[in-house]
Amino acid sequence: MSDDNKDFGEKAEEAFDKAKEEAKTFGNEAKKTASEFADGLKGAGGDNKKILAGILAIIVGSLGIHKFVLGYQKEGIILLVVTIIGMVLSCIGIGIFLVWATGLIGLIEGIIYLTKTDEDFYNTYQVGRKPWF
Repeated sequence: MSDDNKDFGEKAEEAFDKAKEEAKTFGNEAKKTASEFADGLKGAGGDNKKILAGILAIIVGSLGIHKFVLGYQKEGIILLVVTIIGMVLSCIGIGIFLVWATGLIGLIEGIIYLTKTDEDFYNTYQVGRKPWF
């Protein structure tokens, strides 16, 4: 009976050692995969916000969200405030033109963002910090 317990203990110890080795291998593979993912993101222009800013400018450009994404807080606040004022004044008619104008600005900027090359966009709007058009 004690030989059976000893045999069981040895098998359990071998299984434990094997599981530890498998966990170590899995951990190394996970680190390798995470490193490859980070390198791929850098190579794909992880710092370039062209697509996000362009789509946001076209869809909700009047709210200035694309300006906030690019780091232009003052310009984003200007668009947001003018849009809110336009919405408030839309009951007397003039506000509709303000909302329309800010929406047109967003549409134009979105098209400009998306038609520029990645390098031109990055140099113009992220490095050069050109706030409008």
